[in-house]
Amino acid sequence: MGGSKVYFGICGIGYGHIGRCLPIADSLARDGFDIFVSTYGEAFKFLERCKFRCRAAPPMGFQVKPDGSVDFKLTMVNPGPFLAFVKFVKQLGFEYAMMQLFQPDVVVSDTRASTVLSSRILDIPCITILNQFKIVTPVKRPIFKKLAILLDTGSIAFIGAIWSLSDLILIPDYPYPYTISLGNLEIPEIYADSVKLVGPIMDVKPDDLPGVEELRDILGVGLCKPLIFAPISGPRKERLPLVERLKPIFMKLSGYYDIVMCIGDSEYSGRLLEDYGGFKVYGWTDKYYEYLKACDILVCRAGHGTLSKAILYGKPSLIIPTPNHTEQMGNARRMEEMGLSVVLAQELLDIDKVASALRYLYKDKGLEERLSEASKFASMYDGLKATLECIKHFT
Repeated sequence: MGGSKVYFGICGIGYGHIGRCLPIADSLARDGFDIFVSTYGEAFKFLERCKFRCRAAPPMGFQVKPDGSVDFKLTMVNPGPFLAFVKFVKQLGFEYAMMQLFQPDVVVSDTRASTVLSSRILDIPCITILNQFKIVTPVKRPIFKKLAILLDTGSIAFIGAIWSLSDLILIPDYPYPYTISLGNLEIPEIYADSVKLVGPIMDVKPDDLPGVEELRDILGVGLCKPLIFAPISGPRKERLPLVERLKPIFMKLSGYYDIVMCIGDSEYSGRLLEDYGGFKVYGWTDKYYEYLKACDILVCRAGHGTLSKAILYGKPSLIIPTPNHTEQMGNARRMEEMGLSVVLAQELLDIDKVASALRYLYKDKGLEERLSEASKFASMYDGLKATLECIKHFT
């Protein structure tokens, strides 16, 4: 238990994976566990602000277009299947070396196949956190469809086989009927015995915070207008095109709403970058949960962690998924199917569509009732507590 060593290998694309693993690591550290973290990309830049020992692993990722959408064709060329495999081997070697140095009692992988495989080679217990078991290659053109099917089949067989080597696979999602990643959780029957649904992992619950009026006062936001909170998440190349599309729209709407946008850049923590009166732009905010509870409407990407929080906090959301990003598009569809959100395509955004969506999200009484019911259901699940219990079981 206390004094044991836990090694985290975390996907470094965006902040979603690191965001759900840090509360786990923090809780374990408070209980006396020794923590080591391996990640890469923007997640590593964010991690450098934390107190844990960490090292930057060789990066993995995909190519994006200028509009932030996933570029299937370019990814096929650069890095392509062969170079992608070479990168995986490099990452595997790195993970193996770090585990040998750290000598952990248990390994936690957030989506990282190289971390799982290294732990198996070294015979160290491994827990994997996943919210997307089914991999779907984004493709629009028919010419690439057969290739995409082959890639999907191969990816599922290869990566799924590695994930299945874990002693336990934890799914940080809500049970049905509020499962967000329903379309991406088609788990092969042979792996089902090692899979456990634990609920989303978050360390701040609505009841941990003051009431809305007090929060508005703390945050310096009045009660005269509805408050929109727009935390734009994801890798930098994906989120900046959306930020630029939303800015002129929010400027025009700032007479009707108080709008706080966070552009997800951890290098500008707490800094107010732009102030247009009723519309403010921050680089990063450490008061995410305070704004979430205080707001009337959430405007966001379709990241799993963000949508999980929206359900728990009972917030209506205007979702703008990353173009051509199949996981986000699936998450967004589920939220719309559950009647909790409005989904708009990034390329079709304009003042009329956004204004109409916001009016509906703010005024519809049926939506308010559905959100309240979903929030009560979500409050019954504590993914952080369940995950900590699973980790401690192996130490």
